[in-house]
Amino acid sequence: MGSIRLKVAEEGGKLMVSFYIMEEDSTKPKRRRRVRVRERIAMISTHGYVAAEAPLGLPDTGGQVVYVLELSKKLAQLGYKVDIWTRCFEDQPEIEEVEENVRIIRMKCGGRDFIPKEYLYKKLPEWTENALRFIKARRLKYEFINSHYWDAGLAGQHLSEVLSVPHIHTPHSIGIWKKREMEKDFTGDRAKLEETYNFERRIHHETTLYRECDMVIATSPMQLDMFYGDYGLSREKVRMIPPGYDDNRFFPVSDATKMAIREDFNLPQDRKVVSSIGRLSRNKGFDLLVDAFAVVADRADDVLLRLAVGSQNEAVTEDPLRQELEAKIGEYGLEDRVILTDSLPDEEMPDFYRAADVFCLPSRYEPFGMTAIEAMACGTPTVVTTHGGLYRTLTYGTDALFADTFDKVDFGITILKAIRYKKIRDRMATEGAHTVRSLFTWTGIAQQILKLVEGRKTPSIVVSDE
Repeated sequence: MGSIRLKVAEEGGKLMVSFYIMEEDSTKPKRRRRVRVRERIAMISTHGYVAAEAPLGLPDTGGQVVYVLELSKKLAQLGYKVDIWTRCFEDQPEIEEVEENVRIIRMKCGGRDFIPKEYLYKKLPEWTENALRFIKARRLKYEFINSHYWDAGLAGQHLSEVLSVPHIHTPHSIGIWKKREMEKDFTGDRAKLEETYNFERRIHHETTLYRECDMVIATSPMQLDMFYGDYGLSREKVRMIPPGYDDNRFFPVSDATKMAIREDFNLPQDRKVVSSIGRLSRNKGFDLLVDAFAVVADRADDVLLRLAVGSQNEAVTEDPLRQELEAKIGEYGLEDRVILTDSLPDEEMPDFYRAADVFCLPSRYEPFGMTAIEAMACGTPTVVTTHGGLYRTLTYGTDALFADTFDKVDFGITILKAIRYKKIRDRMATEGAHTVRSLFTWTGIAQQILKLVEGRKTPSIVVSDE
């Protein structure tokens, strides 16, 4: 096709304007421009209910799902297409759009029923074959793979080798550490512990996976120590990048807004509230928090404990852990002092944190502790377990307080310090929010992960005729 040209000339003192079509010269080479293609990243998280609106609190569905979703969204904002690969079961769709340039792809394996993460690895060869067929049929090309937890790590390493793509693995939780901590708590029932958590096979596969993948991401200084000391990894193989939070959702509000939120939750204005939230699993230590709260209740009459716990079973009230927790509350005579509810919808989480005077992370074992980060971001004074990695990145008495959650007196008295002394609460509310905002936002975390693979490959370029 030709182009329109405009000609202006002066004739007899007048300006004459004329139009004409200029035919295209096919012998003349076209000007070409370079266009950067949006590169594609594969995020793999095979267990639990991974969804755009994740049902947090269901089995194996918690902080890791939030991590994967939020990191994927931020990578998309930084200019990438992101595919979140997971398992298809029950009546889930094969593909689900999360937002522009982020989608969930589900591959079938092991039938349509839920499979606990401890034993999902047995079905992953079927999953990876289905994933490879999908990738090849659609000619997908990935710049790198980021897998999450050891089950997804096994699948990610297989895809990495077949596709010749770099593989970065984020364990979130470490088998040796979890086994060590849980055996301290259940010294007389190690056979049952092994049957439930499958530690022997997990640690075997972790050891191989960490050595074969291109890079391992630790989320805390404690994990770094274990990768070096227990798994024998070199310092060049490991980088520490902490989890993040969404600073557009989790932020402090005024005292007047807090009071309005408490009214919405039907919480008394004249009493202090200690809160905690998470999946109802033994590892989360809600029973340890009840033990500690009994110490608090003996010394302070104006304090309530609020627990929002998601059950592993569909019939929440029939969950053995829920029944055990209720029995413990009854044994202490705390029925009127403890508010025990199901887990909350994700959109209510920020206000759940803001409504509390003190938030507690009571876990027996916790690689990091996303709920504590979110609570601190909302300006809520926080007490965290020393059986985890988060406390090593915080300053005691300024950002947060720490306690040994297995020592109910230590844990209880630490909560009381935050409850009784307003200056401590005010300092932690301000400094805790400032610290997490400077260290744990998703933008910085996404950029750090991209730096790990920077320079491995040149940007994808296509030539377009103009």
